Amino acid sequence: MAEFQVVVADPEDGTTHQFDVDGQDANRFMGLDLGDEVDGSVVGLDGYSLELTGGSDNAGRAMRPDVAGAGVKKVLLEGGVGYEPERDGERRRITVRGREISEETRQINAKITERGSESVAELLGLDGDDEDADE
Repeated sequence: MAEFQVVVADPEDGTTHQFDVDGQDANRFMGLDLGDEVDGSVVGLDGYSLELTGGSDNAGRAMRPDVAGAGVKKVLLEGGVGYEPERDGERRRITVRGREISEETRQINAKITERGSESVAELLGLDGDDEDADE
């Protein structure tokens, strides 16, 4: 059964919140691609909409939006997600995971695109001081 850690960024105030998702809620992510939108109720943010922006698999390989499918592929990179060159013009063949969420995905990164009527802090039951929620 799928189990993910979903990291949700709030671009309005710059905070992030982490959620552990498993069971039926995790199945709602299966087969989605990076860039797709999902209902925020999956992580307890009712009325919110989330855009999937990235992630990584069990081995820590980054997901790339320009690699089709859910499998592992070796691609020649000049920089970007999964590789940071040390000097100009440097390229390297790096193993990355495709943009589709599968059983091998461990972490999913998302950002809030549509806001609900309640604030994130109210939905998560946070005090004004605590910015990180673990569910």
